[in-house]
Amino acid sequence: MITVRLASERGKTALDWLHSQHTFSFADYYDDKHMNFGPLRVINEDVIAPGKGFDAHSHSDMEIITYVIYGAVEHKDSLGTGAVIHKGEIQRMSAGTGVTHSEFNHSKTDPLHLLQIWIIPERRGLPASYEQKKLNFIPNQWQVVADHADTNGALKIHQNVTLLAATIKNKQKLSYSPRKGTAWLQVVRGSITIGNIKAKAGDGLAIVSEPNFDILANTDSEVLLFDIQTT
Repeated sequence: MITVRLASERGKTALDWLHSQHTFSFADYYDDKHMNFGPLRVINEDVIAPGKGFDAHSHSDMEIITYVIYGAVEHKDSLGTGAVIHKGEIQRMSAGTGVTHSEFNHSKTDPLHLLQIWIIPERRGLPASYEQKKLNFIPNQWQVVADHADTNGALKIHQNVTLLAATIKNKQKLSYSPRKGTAWLQVVRGSITIGNIKAKAGDGLAIVSEPNFDILANTDSEVLLFDIQTT
């Protein structure tokens, strides 16, 4: 079964410096029908004004992934990390026992567009840690960008979830077989079709009890796939 979570139906936060859409309940947005998808707790799509961002704030017991769609985010944290994450890069921060960080649009002239993703860890009280990775897209091929096993250069996440990314050329297909038949597909850009379901940038698809599926790109597209093996 495949169910679409339309971008137009997500929760919204609109400030003078931030436009955010929430796939799952977050902050002042609450919908008991959209709390999480297994351990996948947050997918926020943020557009941040030049030079603006989130002042220092704290997290604990959460795997936090930042995926830059365009622009660059400047990150500082209590672990001593100071980094800039550009388009084509991904960041993982395990908040664990506690970490304080800030995130700002690195540009003074251009907006920043990113996905912030939270995954509930396999256990509480893990040591806080940080990683950053540059992506190397080969069209029409999956790239493992984060995994429970930190192998082949993938970021380490402390949950039995594999995060993959892909770009798919117009009219091309890409297949996948979730290890336990459960996955979440987030359309980053473009437009795709799975079976008879169409989805566009910002839409998400909950995939349950599907041993395999094909993704057809209706335009040049980019997707993230969470293969969830905790069920």
